[in-house]
Amino acid sequence: MKTKQILPILTLCAMAIASAPTYAQQAQPLTLEQAVEMALQNNHLLNVRKLQVAEKEAKVAEDAIKRYPVASVSSSYQYNANLGQLVIEQGSFGALPLVGTTIALPNEEKTFPLGKHHNFNAGVTLYQPITQLGKIKTGIEVAKTDAELARHEQSRAALQIRQAIEKLYYGLLITQKQQDEANAKIRLAQMRLYDVESALLSGKTIDVNKAGLQANIADEEQNLLKLRIQTEDYTADLKQLTGIEADSVTLATVASTAGTAATVAPGTLDSYLTNAATANNDIKIASLTEIKTQKAIRAAEQSNLPDIGLVAGYSYQTGNLLFPNNNPFVGAQFKWNIQDLVANKQVIRQRQFLSQQARENLVNTQNQVKNDISKTHRKLTQATALIAVAEKAVKYRSEELKVQTDKQAFGLNLEADILNTRSLLAKAEADLLAAQLNYRLAYSDLQRLASP
Repeated sequence: MKTKQILPILTLCAMAIASAPTYAQQAQPLTLEQAVEMALQNNHLLNVRKLQVAEKEAKVAEDAIKRYPVASVSSSYQYNANLGQLVIEQGSFGALPLVGTTIALPNEEKTFPLGKHHNFNAGVTLYQPITQLGKIKTGIEVAKTDAELARHEQSRAALQIRQAIEKLYYGLLITQKQQDEANAKIRLAQMRLYDVESALLSGKTIDVNKAGLQANIADEEQNLLKLRIQTEDYTADLKQLTGIEADSVTLATVASTAGTAATVAPGTLDSYLTNAATANNDIKIASLTEIKTQKAIRAAEQSNLPDIGLVAGYSYQTGNLLFPNNNPFVGAQFKWNIQDLVANKQVIRQRQFLSQQARENLVNTQNQVKNDISKTHRKLTQATALIAVAEKAVKYRSEELKVQTDKQAFGLNLEADILNTRSLLAKAEADLLAAQLNYRLAYSDLQRLASP
């Protein structure tokens, strides 16, 4: 009989030790704001968003360079094994009659080399586009729009990471309270089992009561194991988001008193809707996407213009006797691809369809944001009321535990009364944390939906 009593107790102790967090590697408890700050600094996905912003800004600088003259430098060397020659045969220019004789012009065959074995060329050419400047300017505007889109994507990702950290942080605190509740229930069931076993020895009860209590203990042990697994999963996700490398993490407690910053009264629904019209990231992204498609249409229309530009440069050569050694030059260049005029009509048509899609997406996003704000504002109001009720429950359960503790000091109650009250208090604290989590999620959703 004693062996049967000891085994569940040993099992409970082993599970409690396994489920109890060990924080030897962490000097101080991790607060929620510290976790958020670490996630914003160390999260790899957010770093990708930051790098995307830098990439788009570099693209803006690249496109801006196209406004200036294009400079190209070239040089070449060539060795000619055979050289060209200009041969003027004797008398090719006729004959010059003189007194008593005729002199052929030339009087003998003449050979003139047209080059040298060693040829060297070097030069620099500048090309300044003129008609394409409008298209280049539009391309710069498109690149700036892409950079602005990347910045809003980064902002949205940061808000999502902040919310994910809050979910994990409060989730861990809630599971800890639920483990406290499960531990108290197991101890209470074990005490009752001990009483039943004692009654069985005296013949005052039957084995059915004992089997039911053992089943309750097994259920709570299973629940405790599930909570421990859930804690491990939450901790792993928190470490991944924040970049924490310690084997274990301890969390600081969250204030649960009324009137704190966590329960600030929400603003009016109209104020959130007004802010969202100009500050919502999703609306900004949809609006910028529409603007981008419109600029793409304008760039395609500007592609119909011929490419006209000014050319200037300088060349130096040696080895070719027919050309000057130094040759500065200036001129104009004209180029117009007629085939592109026909193909460009379809390009413009495609981009017009993209612009219409972007417009429809903007309207849909605006309507969706309005609905989300209304729903989230309602959740925030409900969560505020739930926090107030949950705080009352925690307060009354705490007072009840104090009363039971005082009674125990005078021998006026049983240990089971203390355990039962602690279980109820842990449940009330878990409910309060859940209410606070719902509030913070609703509040962060409103910040994401209606804050710049």
